[in-house]
Amino acid sequence: MTRLLGISGSLRAGSYNTALLHAAAELLPTGVELEVATVHGIPLYDGDAEEKDGIPAAVEALKDKLAACDGLVLCTPEYNHSVPGVLKNAIDWMSRPGADKERVFGGRPVALLGASPSGFGTVLAQNAWLPVFRILGMRYWCGRELMVSGAHKVFDDQGKLQDETVRDLLRKHMAGFTDFVRG
Repeated sequence: MTRLLGISGSLRAGSYNTALLHAAAELLPTGVELEVATVHGIPLYDGDAEEKDGIPAAVEALKDKLAACDGLVLCTPEYNHSVPGVLKNAIDWMSRPGADKERVFGGRPVALLGASPSGFGTVLAQNAWLPVFRILGMRYWCGRELMVSGAHKVFDDQGKLQDETVRDLLRKHMAGFTDFVRG
């Protein structure tokens, strides 16, 4: 069984990015599972707090899930033409302490998805993640891009993916990433 971890960069209850991850979990190849995790409960990174109190329990739990998976799927919104702060903050916390970076991120396959109501999708946010992946030693899969624009038109009111073209692209995206992970 190939185990993937999906993390959404949005905290909104009605997040298009979280909905996209749930749709991805339904469109996986045989023998693959995708656990959708959250960054809720992760405090803002503070080196003084880390020194005084250690790594927060929510961070440790997410780190352990990431270290145990075969590949990471990040579903990133685009805020002000870049990465969402809550997701970057979670990644920064998970890279602490520095000695843990290799266990959690080193050589880990990672894919990007993104959904936005705008017409440009999440192209700038996805590009902004690349230096982060490089410094963490992750293996970025660049076989397919998936940037869902006009997200408010492809999901229904309950967050279900309704657009067959996007569904087909998402299925192909996840199949390609699965092949990359299985290498």
